[in-house]
Amino acid sequence: LVKSHLSSKSLNVCTSGSATSCEECLLIHPSCAWCAQEDFGQARTLNSRCDFSQNLQKRGCDDPFIENPRSGSSLLRSKPLSSKGSGVTQYDVIQIYPQKISLSLRPGDQTSFEVQVRPVEDYPVDLYYLMDLSLSMKDDLDTIRNLGTKLAEEMRKLTSNFRLGFGSFVDKNISPFSYTAPKYQDNPCNGYKLFPNCVPTFGFRHLLSLTDKVDRFNEEVQKQLVSRNRDAPEGGFDAILQAAVCKEKIGWRKEAYHLLVFATDDVPHLALDGKLGGLVHPHDGQCHLNDKNEYSAANMMDYPSLALLGEKLAENNIFLIFAVTKRHYVLYKNLTALIPGTTVEILDQDSKNIIQLIVNAYNNIRSKVELSVWDHPEDLNLAFTATCQDGQPLTGLRKCADLKIGDTVSFNITVDARGCPPKGTRKGFIIRPVGFKDRLEVSVDYRCDCSCTYYTKSNSSRCNSAGTYSCGMCHCEPGYLGARCECEEGEVDHQHLSACREAEGKQVCSGRGECSCNQCLCYESEFGKIYGTFCECDDFSCARHKGILCSGHGECHCGECKCHAGYIGDNCNCSTETASCASDDGKICSGRGSCVCGRCQCTEPGAFGDTCEKCPTCPDACGTKRECIECRLFNTGRLADNQTCQRMCKDEIITVETLKTDDSNTVQCVYKTENDCVMKFTYSEHANGQSVLTALKEPECAVAPNAMTVLLAVVGSILLMGIVLLAIWKLVITIHDRREFARFQSARSRARYEMQPLLQSSVSHDPSEIILIC
Repeated sequence: LVKSHLSSKSLNVCTSGSATSCEECLLIHPSCAWCAQEDFGQARTLNSRCDFSQNLQKRGCDDPFIENPRSGSSLLRSKPLSSKGSGVTQYDVIQIYPQKISLSLRPGDQTSFEVQVRPVEDYPVDLYYLMDLSLSMKDDLDTIRNLGTKLAEEMRKLTSNFRLGFGSFVDKNISPFSYTAPKYQDNPCNGYKLFPNCVPTFGFRHLLSLTDKVDRFNEEVQKQLVSRNRDAPEGGFDAILQAAVCKEKIGWRKEAYHLLVFATDDVPHLALDGKLGGLVHPHDGQCHLNDKNEYSAANMMDYPSLALLGEKLAENNIFLIFAVTKRHYVLYKNLTALIPGTTVEILDQDSKNIIQLIVNAYNNIRSKVELSVWDHPEDLNLAFTATCQDGQPLTGLRKCADLKIGDTVSFNITVDARGCPPKGTRKGFIIRPVGFKDRLEVSVDYRCDCSCTYYTKSNSSRCNSAGTYSCGMCHCEPGYLGARCECEEGEVDHQHLSACREAEGKQVCSGRGECSCNQCLCYESEFGKIYGTFCECDDFSCARHKGILCSGHGECHCGECKCHAGYIGDNCNCSTETASCASDDGKICSGRGSCVCGRCQCTEPGAFGDTCEKCPTCPDACGTKRECIECRLFNTGRLADNQTCQRMCKDEIITVETLKTDDSNTVQCVYKTENDCVMKFTYSEHANGQSVLTALKEPECAVAPNAMTVLLAVVGSILLMGIVLLAIWKLVITIHDRREFARFQSARSRARYEMQPLLQSSVSHDPSEIILIC
């Protein structure tokens, strides 16, 4: 961001803020600095003392006079992390590093610090067992009568310092949650055939404070009897809150893990459910255990909300373990997402697996580290990056899981302030791993003041005794004007103002400056420099091209572009160079257009490209691409030289066995090679402007016939023709003979028919006449 501000005057956020004091300058942007040097700037310009440090230095401000406070952090308490928890030094166990730091924050300027957390080995554990004693939990009560001894044996495998406590709950003893008729007061199970006797309904009862004497746990459990309520949900959240906030009676130790096991087989009542029984007062989050260690406000306040429950558990570093039956697992799993530091485990119907459940939950808790923030000031932004055991930074996360005891994880925390509180305000916040007693205290000091303000002097001689000198500037008393309060307001009349007008009727100092003591002091602009006797000139009001002043190829002088060499035009956007229009063959615009302002304007129909080099429909397109086919595929032709071929022939060439000629978007090209062969290829243009040539792998060539084959072919042809002619002649003769024979047969038959009368007439004559006739 700073680089972008420095690269362009129009983006200088510091000078555009029009800051009139050092403090105002610091609030504009974290990169802005103030020059407190007395003689800073030119006499006829209202120079902005608020700018980037680099700019102030270039404009003549010496380093000692530049006010540019930065954010930072310093360690106040940093004891090293511990490795072991229990023992004689257990009260000095350190699981977070550092323990106290101080931040100095300039608004908008970030600073970072690192926090390390290491869960130590053999850390003390306090476990409070909170059990549902409604009638449905009768078999569970029988199961846990010797729980204390067995649980202590398992937990001592994990820690040498273990304490156990016990409490129970049912529900509020009011309708509609419980049976309130007189006959049920002493025995809510009255008339219930399956289990006719039970104790009166109660909200929460603390039975055993945390102790290392586990036999007392067994004794207390064996005394307990179940009770009965009317509806299915239980008042367990009332009990959880009391177990969390009544820490003196429960006996929670400061230097121990606090585990609260909540065992039930049903769903809990939530806030606002109490209105069904007429309880309209929300829970106050306080301890209400009476002398009998019973919850005395059960029938006076509503059930606690999830937010209140989560707050009190976190405030007292308590890990809540929901031990619930399988059919309610999903409900309680959803609650863990709303209550930090909470886990859920599936409890058997008779609680047989309660010991393994607690051990698993404990191991699960110890394998996680999650940071929480307390007393977070609203004007501070915090961003977390976690680095867990794999060493990879995870941006936006404040939690690590799957840890082993003794693993060290770190978190990088970035802090920035959005504004400045009243002077002298100091704020702070606390960072604490969920469920740990350890914490990091962070104090915050806001750097909103400039050191030069400590040397402020009123009625200063530097201000002609008519103003207050502070951080290089004079703040004039009412009635005085000028950079050094050298003029009185009465002196600035029409006659004096006329000296600051370019002409009669024009604005004073062109409306872009102040008339101070008969001369114009030009304003500084976020867009550039304003100058001139009457502030009539500037270096930013010239013509632009695509938003760039003088196209970037000239300088702006008093509203007119002065072009660099090689450029012309009102906005210097027209280049006189033609090198950019030269195509690979050395022609200007490939001979298909003209070079205008350094760019080709194609005039040949169908031509396009930076140098009009692409033209599938041009008459010479096939000839131009033919040379590239020759040199690229066969290393022949005019461009056979490698460097020339590579420079001029950059089109993609695809070789195929068979050329497709049915594409209407391609140009078909054919040429004859030196060997009288025929080479075929197609030429097309992709949508991205790339030329594509598709060519046959080899030219199509005619093969010369064998001489013997020709001779045999000729002889065979002659013989075949002779045989064909003989066959035709034979066929004609046969047809002719048959016709003649047919005529002969016909004539012979007629002759016999004509002689029959003659033979018959001769029978009556002399036989000798017949002979003669014959």
